[in-house]
Amino acid sequence: MRGTALPASGRVWVLWVVAATVYAVDLASKVAVVMRLEGHTPVPLIGTWLVLRAQRNSGAAFGLGPEATIVFTLIAAAVVFAVARMSRRLASTPWAISLGLLLGGALGNLTDRLFRSPGGMQGAVVDFIAVRGFSVMNLADWAITCGCALALLLSFRRTQPGAEGGSSGEADDSGPFRGLYTCRDEPGSRAPGPEKPPNG
Repeated sequence: MRGTALPASGRVWVLWVVAATVYAVDLASKVAVVMRLEGHTPVPLIGTWLVLRAQRNSGAAFGLGPEATIVFTLIAAAVVFAVARMSRRLASTPWAISLGLLLGGALGNLTDRLFRSPGGMQGAVVDFIAVRGFSVMNLADWAITCGCALALLLSFRRTQPGAEGGSSGEADDSGPFRGLYTCRDEPGSRAPGPEKPPNG
């Protein structure tokens, strides 16, 4: 059965609603962590495998590059700008969700870079979700990770984030990820060739 694809305006709304939700939840969680967890004993959720432990991170995820805070601030700003520009050309709802996760996560960490101590685009991000043997991250980091994973999946499925030529990118939803992009070689999509003259 063929589903009804969201129009271009609907896909844009999906992106911005996802981004706004991720940003709001991330911001609220960081405010709560700073008020109630920072400077206190870590809270175990699943033994020592999953612990709530507040810490400030001036680098990227996994504690990488703490001396390059400004670089990560500029990267986050570039991601926000790129996703905002692409939002008008979204070809599918899954891409809208993926980019919404990336945008909301990037905005969440960018807010920390700009407004938390020491300021001047060098603010330390609040991390608090500690997974044993993995990293200490925040909800924005997890949103970015999930957004990247979904984008990778869609890329393997050969879907495109933007509709060709700015078209609406109407989709055939007969499968879980089929028709999320405009396929050039679908049956019946080619222009008819010249008629073959009759024999004799």
